[in-house]
Order: sequence, then structure tokens, then C-alpha cells
Amino acid sequence: MIKHCLFSFVLFCFGIQGQGQLYKRFSLGANFQHKGYTNVNAKDLFSTDKGYGFESIEGVYAVHRGGKKLGADFITSNHPFYFSVNLPEGNYQVKLLLGDTKGTSIATIRVECRRLMIKEITTSYGELKKVALNVHIRDSVNHITGKAVKLKPREKPYFHWDNKLTIEFNNTSAKVAAIEISKDSIIPTIFLAGNSTVVDQAEDPWASWGQMIPSFFKPGIVVANYAESGETLKAFENEGRLSKLWSMSKPGDYLFVEFAHNDQKPGGNHLDPFTSYQEKLTDWVSQAKAHGMHIVFVTSTNRRSFDSTGHIYNSLGDYPEAMRQLAHKLAVPLIDLNAMSKDFYEALGPVASTKAFVYFKANAYPNQPNEVKDDTHFNTYGAYVLAKCVAKGIQELIPGLAIYLQNNFTSFDPAMPDNPSNFHLPEGN
Repeated sequence: MIKHCLFSFVLFCFGIQGQGQLYKRFSLGANFQHKGYTNVNAKDLFSTDKGYGFESIEGVYAVHRGGKKLGADFITSNHPFYFSVNLPEGNYQVKLLLGDTKGTSIATIRVECRRLMIKEITTSYGELKKVALNVHIRDSVNHITGKAVKLKPREKPYFHWDNKLTIEFNNTSAKVAAIEISKDSIIPTIFLAGNSTVVDQAEDPWASWGQMIPSFFKPGIVVANYAESGETLKAFENEGRLSKLWSMSKPGDYLFVEFAHNDQKPGGNHLDPFTSYQEKLTDWVSQAKAHGMHIVFVTSTNRRSFDSTGHIYNSLGDYPEAMRQLAHKLAVPLIDLNAMSKDFYEALGPVASTKAFVYFKANAYPNQPNEVKDDTHFNTYGAYVLAKCVAKGIQELIPGLAIYLQNNFTSFDPAMPDNPSNFHLPEGN
């Protein structure tokens, strides 16, 4: 009786439209129709003409538990599976109905290019659970100027530069009964501008704090990650990424800025810390204010650069300090991720800190014939802890955003990080 009441309550809640225009409703499972929903079966492969479907149907199958109520059947798989929908760029609310009326479930939800939304959600036996996500999608054209962003060749197949929403369902038993998608044009947006330490990394085992941070927020705010590997402040602007970001923003939105790793390198995009680097940041502050946005500085993450005494030495020159001083001068909030990452790595020590970075043996992953020891880029554990550092900065410095942090987010000390042995995030295909 309790389960039946819970089942009816979930269906009632799921049927309530979210803010904005209702775009799509999908019921996933057996080949029968639910009123107001488009049925999706296990053989529905995505096509542009159809406008929805699974990116691959290998291993995807339907389970029908009996009856014809929404939630009586679902789609699942023995490995990660990806569902895509053609949509115009913008912000969306996505509601998912998860669970099994005659079983349990456990799911990890990512969107677009491995952007983590829900680290883990479980349902007990017979339970159906509705969860809400807020997702930002964009294409590569600036629809104000008519110009395209100058994408690198590797970016063109990424899920985050197309005209569709892609949802990844993962973990040991992801069971998806329904998907509802609504446009939301007024939700506040956090835009991220940065390099490979911020970008939505496309392949395991690489990850960044930018693709982990959405999982620290409740519904009601959306993260738009515009970062890209190899970028500098200058290149980000020259390639049309900044103007694309402005074109998608609205007054009241936020812009988080983290650059230095590539700005310090010689070449045409080099900036000097206390002159051209500060000048470019100052210009971005002025532009953000002209768009009615709140800008936040984030000092760059340290590299895994230990000295003989077991301490991290600064490999980023004067750039972190230049950002600190400019933030003070311009009264811009600053999240000192450079300092917090130092505390984090030193707490693990020279040996265990490799568990936060991309260290793996030859042939551990497809197309990786050689051993990799990367002291700049993070695995999912390292990226998740650094995202927690950013959330700590938001909690302490930006009250307008702190109200959107998950209720279970508590005080965090980077010098006492989570044990890497206790961290698990399932990998994609």
C-alpha cells in the first residue's frame, strides 16, 4: 500500500510542467503509448530526421513489469547508454523518472560531454523517483554576429557543440522510465571560461573541476562550461568563444574565469602577469559589467610539482598573485583554487597525489599504447575534490550562489581531502 501511494504521487508530480515551454515528453520501455508522451523503445537509434533516440542501441533493452501506467516499464543496459534529443540552444529543465516497480536501481547521470549532474542516485525496491536537472546546450554559431566559433578539429564531434541534448545514464543499474524536457529562459547561469583544467573533458580518465561542479548544485541554477583545452585569455577571445558566451548570457548571470597554464607559455597568445594579463582580465571585468553579469576570478590549479621537502612549488609564476592583486583592486570575488590545490596535493603527499592525476599503465584505455604520467590534468577523483574546493569558495564568498549549493554540502578543508580509495565514479564507454 505504501509503495502504491508513492507510485501515484511520483506520477502526479512528474506530470506537472516545469517553468517555461514544454518541449518533449518521452516514455521509455515497451511498445505502447502513454498519453502525451513519445514512446521510445530499445531499438530507437538516434537520427537527425527523427530528432531523438539512443546514440547506440548495443546492450540497451526494455523491461516491462506489467500494467500500462507510466513507470511500469523502463529502459536499461549492462553498460552506459546515451539518449539524445534535437533542441535549439539554451537552458532547459530535464525531469527524469527513475526506478523499478519490482526491483531497485542505481544511476549516475551525466549530460553533454561527460558533465556530471548526479554522482549517484538510488531507488529502493518498488520505488520510482523523479529527479530534476538544469542543462545548458549551445551550438557553435554566434547568432547575434552570425560568426562561428573557431573550433579545434578535436572539438567538432563533441556532444557540447551541437544542436541536441545528450544524456548519459551510467552505473550498475540505471533504469529510466520517462524523460520530460522544458525550456527555461530565466534560470540564472554560471558560465565557465578556462583551459583544460576546467573543460568538459571528452574521454576517461581525464576530468576537470568544471565538469564536476554542476553536481554540487540543486535545481534552479545551470552551469554552462565554455572552457577548452589549450586556451589562453587572448585565444579564448580571438576564437570567438567569449563573444559566443556573451551572446548566450543575460543580466544576473555569473562568469567564472580561470587562466594561466597556457598564458605563461611563449608565443602569440602569451600574456605577462602584471601587465597584459591583468589588462585583459580588467577588460573582461568591464565587459561582464556591461552585460549585467557578476564576474568571479579563480586562481589556476597548481601542477603536481613537489620539491625535495614534500611541498608543492609554484610552477605558474606570478599569474596567481597577479590575479589576487587585481581582484582586490577591482573588488572582484576571488576563489583561490591555487592555494587550495596546494593544500590538497600536499595532504596526499608526493606518492598518493598521483591518484588525483592522470597516471595509468600502457593499454589501460583504448588508443593509449604508452604509459601516461600527467602532472597537470586530473582524473575524476582529483577533479571532484577540486570542484569541492570551488564550492567551498562559493559558500564562503558568494552568498547569491551559495543558496543553490546542495543542502548536504558542508564545510570542507582541502588539507583533509576525501580518501581516494573511497571514491568511485563509473567510467563511460
